[in-house]
Amino acid sequence: MTTPAVSWPPLSPGERSVAIEVLVHGPLSRTALARRLDLSPGSLTRLTKPLIESGLLVEVPEAGAPAEVRQGRPSQPLDVVAESRAFLGFKITSDRAYAVVTTLRSEVVARLDRPLTTHEPAEVADGLGEMTAWLAARFPALAGIGIGVGGHVRDRAVVADSPFLGWRDVPLAALVRERTGLPVVVENDVAALVEAETWFGAGRGLDRFAVLTIGAGIGYGLVLGGRRVPFAEQDRGFGHHWIIDPHGPLTPEGERGSAVSLLTIPSIRYQIRAATGGDATYEEILARAAEGEPMAARVIGEAARALGTLVAQIANFAMPQRILLAGEGVGLMDVAGAVVERTVRDRRHPLADPVALVTKVSDFHDWARGAAVLAIQVLVLGSAEG
Repeated sequence: MTTPAVSWPPLSPGERSVAIEVLVHGPLSRTALARRLDLSPGSLTRLTKPLIESGLLVEVPEAGAPAEVRQGRPSQPLDVVAESRAFLGFKITSDRAYAVVTTLRSEVVARLDRPLTTHEPAEVADGLGEMTAWLAARFPALAGIGIGVGGHVRDRAVVADSPFLGWRDVPLAALVRERTGLPVVVENDVAALVEAETWFGAGRGLDRFAVLTIGAGIGYGLVLGGRRVPFAEQDRGFGHHWIIDPHGPLTPEGERGSAVSLLTIPSIRYQIRAATGGDATYEEILARAAEGEPMAARVIGEAARALGTLVAQIANFAMPQRILLAGEGVGLMDVAGAVVERTVRDRRHPLADPVALVTKVSDFHDWARGAAVLAIQVLVLGSAEG
């Protein structure tokens, strides 16, 4: 089943700047909008007119925007029509596909997940197509699809390498587009999460912002000047070579003492299994550590010190205004947050400002929301890098 895409005409660079400013920071009065973009009133009128005519922006006189007065009369704020379009975001893990439907302002209005019974690309695409059809029947104004995948993505279309799925050079965007009739953008899942948090989350309005994710792997993203900084190692598992303690544990998934070896959920479980001969979930290991069980407490303590070291290194070198810690592994902070904070202080100059560390408990639907934001940026606003 295919679904006709609902979209706007392509935006010029100036129109795109106006649309993004209102989308992320609106509602905004024309006075405030012109000041933020350094535009004359005439230029702003020229740029906003087609956006209003197309239905992307709307005047909202009662929208609680700053009460600014222009030439003796109230300035009518502009806002986006958030519910006018819907966007579908997918996060693919090794065993499930997670989906969300969002508004234009990335508010989640529906969630869905289904198991993956195979990693065969065509069959995975079939499953995404079926999920899309089910959701499109309930949200007919779908404008596009974003897909987040752990691994290296090329041209926002091809999964060049995904260790979790065993994929190489899989044209995922084309496969899903064939089954849905909707435009599709594919991106590394951490990059998508960073974009979502920059536009609509913890990094909104910040000039310098960093994201660190812990879970099945280690993810890192940096925002400078309000824009995500792309870098080659971002989706190539660089945590395997981010050495925290050269004498630390060696696991099958990382170099000795690397961030991956010390901090990821599979490595923590591996260390416990190697030491005790028994398997345990990450949540069970955290609970044992909280109760003072020696082996679990040692492994979790090492993980907490590794996390504190990473946070301090990011703060020392990138100097972000805020660091967001996210992912399935953030439960570590509940058990050993004091160790993390002490390690951060020990790795920083005594007179350095405290690190603004924000912790966000994330599930895979949050990652899917990040992919939906990519769809908003690329497919609707034509913004290649957010």
